[in-house]
Amino acid sequence: MTRIALQTVVRAGAVTLVDDYRTSAGLALGQLYRARPAQIKTPSVFVDSLSENADSFVDLEYQRVVRVDIRVVWGVYDSGESADQRDRFVDGFYAWVAESRDAFGGNSDCLWIGTSDDEAWSPSWIPTDQSVYFSTLVTLEGRAST
Repeated sequence: MTRIALQTVVRAGAVTLVDDYRTSAGLALGQLYRARPAQIKTPSVFVDSLSENADSFVDLEYQRVVRVDIRVVWGVYDSGESADQRDRFVDGFYAWVAESRDAFGGNSDCLWIGTSDDEAWSPSWIPTDQSVYFSTLVTLEGRAST
């Protein structure tokens, strides 16, 4: 039996969704990364994390749910300009995702789960960057079953 490489298609699909949306909308979102970058340049977008739940019903029947967190880093503080840019991005990207249910492949569904702002986010994996940024986390979900 062939298993779906769901985490692989969810990460790739999330990057493609953001890239296609920013191109279509003419947004200046700067860098787009498949994973956490080595340095932060604002504004930028990257896949922050993946998580998965799986339910097996029998040996040949299962359901997987992969969540992907996409972090958009707007700037070093939530100015009116960065807040406006954030609102335009979230509203437009929500509609873009709603029209792209097959973005994670034909055997899975792509769903918008939610957003949350973090006005005091810092990249803990970059020891030389002690900056505090205004960022938004967008969570999408990919579901697949056999």
